[in-house]
Amino acid sequence: MIEFFAAHAPEMMFGSLMLFLLTGFPVAFALAACGLLFGFLGMEAGLLSPSIFQALPLRVFGIVQNDTLLAIPFFTLMGLILERSGMAEDLLDTVGQVFGPIRGGLALAVIFVGALLAATTGVVAASVISMGLISLPIMLRYGYSPAIASGAITASGTLAQIVPPSLVLIVIADQLGRSVGDMYKGAFIPAFALIAMYALFIIGLAIFKPALVPALPPEARTYREPDGSSGMRSLGVFGLFVTIVSVAFGLYYGEILSTFAGTEVKPALDETIVVALTGGTLFAFFAAVVNKLTGMGLLSRITERVTFVLIPPLALIFLVLGTIFLGVATPTEGGAMGAVGGMAMALVRGKLSMPLLKHALEATARLSCFVLFILIGSTIFSFTFTAVDGQIWVEHLFDKLPGGEIGFLVFVNTMIFFLGFFIDFFEIAFILIPLLAPVADKMGIDLVWFGVLLAMNLQTSFLTPPFGFALFYLRSVAPAKDYTDRVTSKLVAGVKTMDIYRGSIPFVIMQIIMVVALIVFPGLVTFSLDKKVEVDLDTIEINVQGGGDGGWGQQQSDSWGGGASTDAPAAPSPADGASTPTDEGTTAPAGEAAPTGSGDGLGTQQRGW
Repeated sequence: MIEFFAAHAPEMMFGSLMLFLLTGFPVAFALAACGLLFGFLGMEAGLLSPSIFQALPLRVFGIVQNDTLLAIPFFTLMGLILERSGMAEDLLDTVGQVFGPIRGGLALAVIFVGALLAATTGVVAASVISMGLISLPIMLRYGYSPAIASGAITASGTLAQIVPPSLVLIVIADQLGRSVGDMYKGAFIPAFALIAMYALFIIGLAIFKPALVPALPPEARTYREPDGSSGMRSLGVFGLFVTIVSVAFGLYYGEILSTFAGTEVKPALDETIVVALTGGTLFAFFAAVVNKLTGMGLLSRITERVTFVLIPPLALIFLVLGTIFLGVATPTEGGAMGAVGGMAMALVRGKLSMPLLKHALEATARLSCFVLFILIGSTIFSFTFTAVDGQIWVEHLFDKLPGGEIGFLVFVNTMIFFLGFFIDFFEIAFILIPLLAPVADKMGIDLVWFGVLLAMNLQTSFLTPPFGFALFYLRSVAPAKDYTDRVTSKLVAGVKTMDIYRGSIPFVIMQIIMVVALIVFPGLVTFSLDKKVEVDLDTIEINVQGGGDGGWGQQQSDSWGGGASTDAPAAPSPADGASTPTDEGTTAPAGEAAPTGSGDGLGTQQRGW
């Protein structure tokens, strides 16, 4: 029996965990109970040392002291405050008025606002429910297909999974041991490529199936000029002018920095883009404020409305993501600034109240405790799983897959796609990713790219019928029966569950295409990341130069303390028998004296470090 347990402990652990989860036992306690149970069994069987669990408290303290995880409550608090302050309603109303006069405009407005909410709230449920309550009745009122309206809302709501500052990316980065900032940079291009695919789909429907996505009727357009015009020409001219200002600022940004620094400065591309967008945004806001205070009347009503509604959330996005991308702030510090900025926005709007703040803090505390307990439970499970050589069992499982790296990626993505139907992304991240990451790393897979790929896949599972969570969120707020519209007093057909399922299918196909594109073109993720510095160990040299008094101490400080430059980025260990190159081009075996060629009286440098 002991031999059987020793040979099959990893399989038994994993199978027991699945059994626990299928019975509905809380995930955090299922993980911890499974890890402790098999740890005690292993000690009783003599396979594990009783002292092995002495390191477990240190693991738990390490989780609690992890600064990266502080970003989760900060971003959650920011999102909840903004969602409760009515920002979504103003955005949908304003953007809907801008795009509404064209066919498919309301659906485009939903996708655009969904992307903004994803970059500010970062929570799928909040985005889907907000847009379902606000935009779905308007779209049904003016003749939109229930399936298309439902699909646009659920798809844009799930963008919170992949658009930075996504909570999914924070958790995945922590589990993969990679920088959250790198994960955000890697997800930037795929996220906006997916948004562009959504928009192109709606545009295609407007061209070939216009009856499914009609334009707003003239009586529904609320922002009019005194002469009866729409004011859209003013908005177009102002938008073009702001774009020109942003591009010009980006082109001359390097010269501006060089002028202040007194030397030539070449900023990174992502830094230039962020600063240019920030400059254009601030210029638009300043121009709108001046126009309103002076009463010059240069901007139309719709232009002022768009500026005052869009600029604050865009400024908050630049504040959070911009500081992270520029390296000014860590993700945790960026999340703290975002939470303060969200409260400031709610205060300016007159929506910040004690009940709102209390509700947001309670919801944030619940989510943070939920994540923390699952992480502690998964740590206990992985602790025992590793002790019984579970990682070797996992590696052998994937060794038998055909296709090598591609076969591994196809299998992993298929498995996570289906698990996403039933299990929340926190559980998937804390249970599966620690098992998959070592295998992916051993195969030479870039872990940042791997993490973005998994996040995109999890987003797809949120939307897929019949178990996609986003579909359930919309079903909870969508009218199931026919009702009388309060504005037009007409009877409007309710939204059937099959309408929600049918509407999500085109967007699921687009997301699957994006997952395949990431596998085929990994440069979509790695393009914006910093290049790895390759060090050729054969070219390392250690130059020791005389300095009169304290020459050795000065050289050591210069070489490894950040002083003068040196040819040796790292000193090779003498234990491996490496020889020591000298400044005269000769070498001495490890452990022997090496001539220094300096006249400072040191004579020799003993290879004893």
